Amino acid sequence: MPTYILLSKLTSEGRKTIREKPERLKEVNKEIEAWGAKVIMQYSLLGPYDFLNIVDAPNNDAITRVSIELGSRGTIELMSMPAMEIDEFLKMINTRQRKRNPI
Repeated sequence: MPTYILLSKLTSEGRKTIREKPERLKEVNKEIEAWGAKVIMQYSLLGPYDFLNIVDAPNNDAITRVSIELGSRGTIELMSMPAMEIDEFLKMINTRQRKRNPI
C-alpha cells in the first residue's frame, strides 16, 4: 500500500479544540481509517508545521479524500505528499538505468 506524509498546521480553531480535548488527535485516526487510510505514525513538531503523520492509503484518491475531509473542518491545513521507501527508490532507479544502458 502506498505511503503518504501529511504535514499539518492547526488553525486557531484547531488549537482551541486540541486545548479543550487533546484526545481528539487519536479520534481523528479512527475517522481516517473509515475513509480507507491508516495512520502508521504521528509526530508533534516544532516549527512551521504542528504535526507529521505517516499514512498508508490504497491510492491518491483515498488520501485526497482524507485531506479534503479534514481540511474542510477549518481546524487544520494539510500538505499531502507521496513517499517511497529508499529500497523501492533504488530498485526503480536501477531498473531505469539498465533499460537505458543494456549490457
